[in-house]
Amino acid sequence: MPRAAHAQEATAAEAKAADSKAGEARAGDSRAGAPGVLALLPADAVTHHTLPLGDRPLAYTATAGTVPLYGQNGERTAAVFYTAYVAKDAPANRPITFVFNGGPGAASAYLHLGLVGPKILDFGPSGRDGAHAALIDNPQSWLAFTDLVIIDPVGTGWSRTVKADDAGFFGVQADAQVMAKVIALYLARNGRSGAPKYLLGESYGGFRAAKTAQALRQSQGLIVAGVIMLSPLIDGSLIFGSNRYALGAALQLPSLAATELERRGAFTPQALTEAERFAMTDYLTTLAGAAPAGDAARAFYDRVAALTGLSPDLVTRTRGFVRDAFLKHLRERDQAVVSIYDAALAAPDPYPDSDGRGPDPVLEGFTRAYGGAFAAYARDTLGFKTDMTYQLLSTEVNNKWKWGESEGSRRQANAADDIRELLSLDPSFRLLVAHGYSDLITPYGVSRYVLDHLPRELANGRTALRLYRGGHMLYTIPASRAAFTADAKAFYESDGRRD
Repeated sequence: MPRAAHAQEATAAEAKAADSKAGEARAGDSRAGAPGVLALLPADAVTHHTLPLGDRPLAYTATAGTVPLYGQNGERTAAVFYTAYVAKDAPANRPITFVFNGGPGAASAYLHLGLVGPKILDFGPSGRDGAHAALIDNPQSWLAFTDLVIIDPVGTGWSRTVKADDAGFFGVQADAQVMAKVIALYLARNGRSGAPKYLLGESYGGFRAAKTAQALRQSQGLIVAGVIMLSPLIDGSLIFGSNRYALGAALQLPSLAATELERRGAFTPQALTEAERFAMTDYLTTLAGAAPAGDAARAFYDRVAALTGLSPDLVTRTRGFVRDAFLKHLRERDQAVVSIYDAALAAPDPYPDSDGRGPDPVLEGFTRAYGGAFAAYARDTLGFKTDMTYQLLSTEVNNKWKWGESEGSRRQANAADDIRELLSLDPSFRLLVAHGYSDLITPYGVSRYVLDHLPRELANGRTALRLYRGGHMLYTIPASRAAFTADAKAFYESDGRRD
């Protein structure tokens, strides 16, 4: 088993030594004795703030710091960076939510400055001006209804291993165990083990949330009250390479149709109903069978073209499997490409004379500003001053990620069984899944399919799918961020406890 899975599982003497080291670090020993790159990490910083929320300002304490991890021999193996926001004078039963992004290899500055934190990054009137983005107060901060602990997984943000080549943390099971340990340590050290506990994860972070909830139950004896998944990966077989198969393509089609409706200024959920019905009936059965011919083929391809905005000739050449053609050719006449993260957003095509797509307009474009903005915010507002580079996206972590034991194991990655077990073992557990309509990297149709196939007696009244305008990072659209926050607040207020 990877070393990370055994982190802190030391003998009593080793654990005592580890706690002593951790206590020295928390006391502010300036990290002088920290190994390797960890010496660049300062002592935890605690500051006090007020968040204006209408006519009732919320006083809170912010802590930017690290949790040290130790191996079986008592030596430090890594440090995990986190930011905690805790409301002052709050009741003991106030919920606490642990927040993380995905990737694998993404830091949590996205959710931090994009959705839940007391500050958000405003990208200007266009919604995508990263060069002039500015931090502003977040009127929809989730701090209004839950305390927050925002965690950067190992290898991202300022979370680092002692050894530069230590990939033992980079895998599904090892990652879940480490996240569970960090959460358990935070709860124990801050006297919050009895609080209602929630997990919020975006993209792979949704998958991570389900795995971490299981690890918390199995290895830490902690039960979470609920999980919120934003644009999640749940079933790898329906995501990775699925656009070449009938069911995967059918689950993607509604997102393509939603994008075309947005492009024409005609989007409504009702207008999308036809595409959703067609996707799981005639479209699915036609793709699954032999290629149509004659009048039947023309009628079928014309209908797909009308729903997606692609030319009938292009749809015919792809035999109706249109996602990749959609990304490159939808805005071809404008010499623009659309983003797989938000197909409603287009950018000038850097390679109009080839089949190359170039960098994604969302992931590699304006959202990169989250990294620099968070580093400055942590330094100037939270008092966490370090010369270490804040790693917003790590291709190294992503490339080294261990999805399983076999080749192609990424397609076998599945959190649906974890969801079933969490629903079965805890009668008060609830799940909220949120998606943007025009997200093509984790289409909402996939999550709907997974939820629809849960046993009715488990899912009824305890799982929900909520859809919003926008793409993978729907929170970059202010109206969608506000709507999602309102739905999340309602989710927390109905705490799921049964008599």
